[in-house]
Amino acid sequence: MMGKDALLVLSGGMDSVTLLYDMKESIAMAVSFDYGSRHNGRELPLAAMHCRRLGIPHVVIDLGFIGHCFKSSLLVGGEPVPEGHYAEPNMRSTVVPFRNGIMIAVAVGLAESEGLRRVLLANHGGDHAIYPDCRPEFVGAMDAAARAGTYAGVSVEGPYTNLTKADIARRGKALGIDYAETWSCYKGGERHCGRCGTCVERREALAEAGITDTTEYES
Repeated sequence: MMGKDALLVLSGGMDSVTLLYDMKESIAMAVSFDYGSRHNGRELPLAAMHCRRLGIPHVVIDLGFIGHCFKSSLLVGGEPVPEGHYAEPNMRSTVVPFRNGIMIAVAVGLAESEGLRRVLLANHGGDHAIYPDCRPEFVGAMDAAARAGTYAGVSVEGPYTNLTKADIARRGKALGIDYAETWSCYKGGERHCGRCGTCVERREALAEAGITDTTEYES
């Protein structure tokens, strides 16, 4: 059996929590980032909870400069989070410039420091249209940079890159994941708003996967 050689970038959302359980036998550590998003406070406790449940070490790294210096409706103090489907142009305001590039770079450094050989990401096909730093060519470029820039040849892998969110939900269903123990909503309120792009995508994915949605929505 392959040893635990991977570091997972874990947000606490549906996709990364699914990957945590899906590849738990090879994950030695998970890392989450507190970067000033509206929903960090909702996601991070769930990420920590799942890691405790599985006995996987979990660290949170502060990237507060993103919240202070970058512009995005996803960040505290930014313009209001738009509502609607990801296909709508207004959802581009939720892009945090090069967020995944920054997080991957930190994760690669952490992986090499911990003697790990792989960094796992939970980006998926539904992200490609709106988020440049989730696309296959970006993951491939970061993989090449990580291999070239580390003595250990650390790789960057996106096992779900070509899957839909519904495909991921089906995997989670087979793994017995309770998606009520994950967070998606960009607004970060007491309950999921039910109207922002990620809430809409969450609802559609769970329905398509045949999962009863027990998420508490505002509407």
